[in-house]
Amino acid sequence: MKFRQGSLSVFFPAYNDAPSLPGLLEKTFHVLDACVDDYEVIVVNDGSRDNTGQVLDALAQKYGRRLKIVTHPENRGYGGALRTGFATASKDWVFYTDGDSQYDTTELPHLLGRVRRDIGLVNGYKLERNDPWHRIFIGKVYNQFARMLFRIKLRDIDCDFRLIRRDLLDAIELTSTSGTICVELVRKLELSGCGVEEVGVHHYPRLYGRSQFFRIKSLLTTFGQLLRLFTRLVVLAPAQDRVRRLRAALVRNE
Repeated sequence: MKFRQGSLSVFFPAYNDAPSLPGLLEKTFHVLDACVDDYEVIVVNDGSRDNTGQVLDALAQKYGRRLKIVTHPENRGYGGALRTGFATASKDWVFYTDGDSQYDTTELPHLLGRVRRDIGLVNGYKLERNDPWHRIFIGKVYNQFARMLFRIKLRDIDCDFRLIRRDLLDAIELTSTSGTICVELVRKLELSGCGVEEVGVHHYPRLYGRSQFFRIKSLLTTFGQLLRLFTRLVVLAPAQDRVRRLRAALVRNE
């Protein structure tokens, strides 16, 4: 069944994901050809140190104009890669997932099928996390802590299998450079008042490379950015909103 709610941008942030990209893109183009009339596919190569660049050059020869490649000369972090993907995407809806193939893009139609006029975000949640036990533990703690701290209703902030209405992305500003961008993104989308749907999706073992999130340096960077984000979005934002409302009231009374 075809997606009739508009056009679709699909993008993948990639860092040292050379082995997984050919199969990932093959599955993605197959599913998009079957269910979307107007789409684009983008890969953001975030300063990879392996042969991701060469692999993408070969894939560009294979797929031609249907594949757009954006390359960061230096690694900008997961948040930087997502921000580039969002800025590059040009269609009505934007879907992204990671370039390591731990999620299956053939499940994208499950998200597309949940789109309605009042929906702004369709977010996957992991039916079962297929990672080493310590990553599962850290992921659960991080997800519960972030949901509580930022008062987020979404059940799985850490599931990067998301479909977002483009005009909502245009209306918010994202600043995070680490994995905290997922918290910032979901928090700001929920504050927009848009409708949210959640869909269970499968999560697969990582076959190639190594996760960047679960390194000590990355965890410390993420924790520091999480605290700064909390200060900006939860502590300072309400006070700033009150000041803006007061100024608007004074202007109306002049």
